[in-house]
Amino acid sequence: MNHATVVPPPRRLRADAARNQQRIIAAARELFADHGLEITLDDVAERAGVGVGTVYRRFANKKELIVEVFDQNLNEFADAAEAALQHPDPWFGLVEFFEYACRHLATNRGFSEVILELEDVETNRFAVVGNRIKPTVTAICERARDAGALAEGIEPSDFFALVHMVDGIAEFAKPVNPDIWQRYMAIALNGVRADGTPRRHLEVPPLADDEVEKAKHLTCAGRRR
Repeated sequence: MNHATVVPPPRRLRADAARNQQRIIAAARELFADHGLEITLDDVAERAGVGVGTVYRRFANKKELIVEVFDQNLNEFADAAEAALQHPDPWFGLVEFFEYACRHLATNRGFSEVILELEDVETNRFAVVGNRIKPTVTAICERARDAGALAEGIEPSDFFALVHMVDGIAEFAKPVNPDIWQRYMAIALNGVRADGTPRRHLEVPPLADDEVEKAKHLTCAGRRR
């Protein structure tokens, strides 16, 4: 009698696990972007189409998943900054990165929450990537200033504030006008450009009065919950 046991190839098991992990992380990215950090691992399992146990075997708690997802986000931020630094035009390199940052925060609720509350999910991985981003952003600004495109007195730290100012109006108006952040991004860029640098055209019109009132109502209703 042949007592040999057929064992599934380890490579196949590793591939299945890797695919499940990719599905879990992709689902978490979507959910964090749409709903912020209030989602649960059960929500992630449902979106990924895997069992809840599969998620909990890979991520013991939500914090572990946040770290994994936003480590990817920060690495993408670092890649975008380094690409912008290589732009042949120093001003448009700065514009490219500023637009990337504004778009990423305006359309990704979870990422903006993590950026503002890094102490709650602080890890060495975030610190390493942050140390990679900061000097690159400084170089982007210095390059634009040396080219005469950035107004004197504007510092790299100003862009952190400007991105979050744009994100503030994006969060306020998203239920009624999800594209309005682009208008205020352009206004911010026009405000830091040096004389002689072409202004950005304000392609997105301002919020209409009824949009302002509806956004105010939704904001107040959310705070009362």
